[in-house]
Amino acid sequence: MQLPDMNLLVALDALLDEGSVVGAARRMNLSPAAMSRTLTRIRDALGDPVLVRAGRGLVPTPKALELRSQVRDVVEQAALVFRSADKVDLGSLQRRFNVRANDFFVGVYGGRLIDTLERQAPLCELRFVPEGDGDDEALREGRIDLRISNTRPLTPEVKVQNLFTTAFVGLVREGHPLLDEDITAERFAAFPHISMSRRGIARGPIDAALAEQGLERRVPLIAPSFHAAMFMLPDSDLILPVPQETLLSVSRLGLRLRSFVLPISLPTLVLTQAWHPRYDKDPAHKWFRETLRTSCQATWQEAQPTSS
Repeated sequence: MQLPDMNLLVALDALLDEGSVVGAARRMNLSPAAMSRTLTRIRDALGDPVLVRAGRGLVPTPKALELRSQVRDVVEQAALVFRSADKVDLGSLQRRFNVRANDFFVGVYGGRLIDTLERQAPLCELRFVPEGDGDDEALREGRIDLRISNTRPLTPEVKVQNLFTTAFVGLVREGHPLLDEDITAERFAAFPHISMSRRGIARGPIDAALAEQGLERRVPLIAPSFHAAMFMLPDSDLILPVPQETLLSVSRLGLRLRSFVLPISLPTLVLTQAWHPRYDKDPAHKWFRETLRTSCQATWQEAQPTSS
């Protein structure tokens, strides 16, 4: 019995993942011409075209789709034969971890994470990149290692793990007139608000909750960053809804701001970390994911309100 050429399986995995001869060639450090010849060999071996032209791109055939997960498993298992799946030398590990997250996560959770990396893997780098459209493609293409978000990835192959849950509270300047009386939905809606949106969107779940009570708020300011918006509050009567862990930053920085429970019902958010399956068994990436999750849990616990 003739054994299959493992190089063809690795190439097939790259082709199915990238959906492009050029992309697969780049990943395998081959020329496009060499990868094109390899695709021809794969087609001959499988008796199937594998990838066919559709407009300017390539799409997988039904047989290719059927084989995708099986090929990935075989390639990953073969890779484990040549490396330890459980051990990584953190002292000599040199790697940059790219994490896509918003400023709330960076400001509240990033400090403990980088401190842990500095102590355990001093030669590694942590690079936070801003949220943006096409996050799933960035994971697929290997431009980011992790995506931290409260939305689920659109691509089904992406791995997802829950990190923590959070709820929103209100934040205003010290001495704000909203604090003079009981905070009702009507009084909450009567003051101007800051809307947080990297896309510049003024309306969201808060507006939907107010609308259920026949109320509407005014949003004169839209900002892309929670922490930048916090520094606007002392000079205005603006209200800023923030994830409750942001209060940890308020306390640490000694900001003269006051928080309050929102008088409307909003859903609890679940923050997750997502990564591409190509990194699932990678020992350094696995260590980083576990370290990030442990770090988040410690900071989350520290940020929880204590009962008096």
